[in-house]
Amino acid sequence: MAAVHDDVAEFALLLRRLKERTDRSYAALARRLDMHASTLHRYCTGEAVPQDFAGVERFAVLCGASVEERTELHRRWVMADAVRRRPRPPEGRAVPSGDDTGPAVVADLARSAPAVVAGLGRPAPAAVPDRRPPLRFRPRHRLRPRRSPVRSVALALSLVAALLGLTASTAGHLPAPGAHPAPHRARAAAPAPLTWTADDHTPGLTNCGEDYVIAQPPQKVPPPPHPEDIAAWATSQRAVHAGTTGVRITVQGRGSAAVVLEALHVRVSSRTTPAAGRGTLYSLSDGCGAGITPRFFAVNLDAYQPVARSMPGDDGAGTPVPAIGFPYRVSLQDPEVLMVSARTESCTCDWYLDLTWSSQGRTGTVRIDDHGRPFHGTSSTGLPGYRYDRVSYRPGRWVPIPAANTNATAD
Repeated sequence: MAAVHDDVAEFALLLRRLKERTDRSYAALARRLDMHASTLHRYCTGEAVPQDFAGVERFAVLCGASVEERTELHRRWVMADAVRRRPRPPEGRAVPSGDDTGPAVVADLARSAPAVVAGLGRPAPAAVPDRRPPLRFRPRHRLRPRRSPVRSVALALSLVAALLGLTASTAGHLPAPGAHPAPHRARAAAPAPLTWTADDHTPGLTNCGEDYVIAQPPQKVPPPPHPEDIAAWATSQRAVHAGTTGVRITVQGRGSAAVVLEALHVRVSSRTTPAAGRGTLYSLSDGCGAGITPRFFAVNLDAYQPVARSMPGDDGAGTPVPAIGFPYRVSLQDPEVLMVSARTESCTCDWYLDLTWSSQGRTGTVRIDDHGRPFHGTSSTGLPGYRYDRVSYRPGRWVPIPAANTNATAD
């Protein structure tokens, strides 16, 4: 548990060191980052972890961080973000061990019926002197009839035979004659040596915001949410990704052993022609960030067999970030973030990803999707579009997007 807190604390420490280089307050930096000062303060103190790295990188650029420092900051954020996503284990209750009762029951039965144990072909255990005080029973007016000796012996025989058979099976020996062997149970398949999370409601590769199709007029659609609330906003509006769907995948090993990520395969489970009245396009773009584009995997969902192609990025200063294809290597201490940008211009598609892996002589595949459901997107071609204008209108309102620019908003 200490390592969990250390990951968040180390990330927060790097943020504070970057802020100390400037003479700006939290409020001044927060205005440049388009966030609340209290939110930035919670990030720097370790009380919260940002859901997206784009805002963290803009913060680092404002503080004059070098490329190496931003790389280390990204590594620390990935580990802190994994801690944030990790579910807390429920408070368990102490479970008494079966070893504390099994041998005692066998010993008590053996003392009460030594002939039975001997009759099974096993030596009777040594008699243990009973030092307990004799029990005194208060006579009753009506006494129950005694059990038949034959019935008592038969009952003791069945109990001792079952317990001795269980003890012998646990010790790796054959059960005693007359004992019923336990039914054979197949071993459950070992889990994959990695964990993953996927988020398909992000501000996009360049932090400019993505587009959604909603079957509601502008008067009934709430304003664009903060980046951390996009998923809840889209769910409440039954919004569908328009044109481009960005998915951020975080992969981490379960232990120190390396896990090699071999390939990422695209699976389209449904492809239909977009309905004419499927809704209106709403752009969440509210201005772009520092022009930082991470390397990513591009997917053309309109292709007959879509593939994930590795694409280069940009560090915001004009220096390209080289594309890196598979394989990747992850472990518990070295997670990896994979960005996927899936685009369609002619279909309404359901799709998911298959991630193949290998580790310590084992191989396997994990399905990456939206909490058990395929990712879902549709074309934005020909749809009327709106963007939210906070400059010309206070506090803001949805305004039409020119038809010539509707397709460009989804890029």
